[in-house]
Amino acid sequence: MAKSASKNAKIKDAKASAEAKNWTKVIKAVRSPKTGAYTFKEQIVHKDKVKDFLAQK
Repeated sequence: MAKSASKNAKIKDAKASAEAKNWTKVIKAVRSPKTGAYTFKEQIVHKDKVKDFLAQK
């Protein structure tokens, strides 16, 4: 007979998934001054810090 997941494990997974929903992957196109080609800067940031990340140069 297979073991069933304990109640505590389910609660921890629910907390982790709720915490993970506060993070966002942000992709920003950055133009190279030397060649003029675009490169992409990716970062995972907290949802409250997205505007700060996009405002950076």
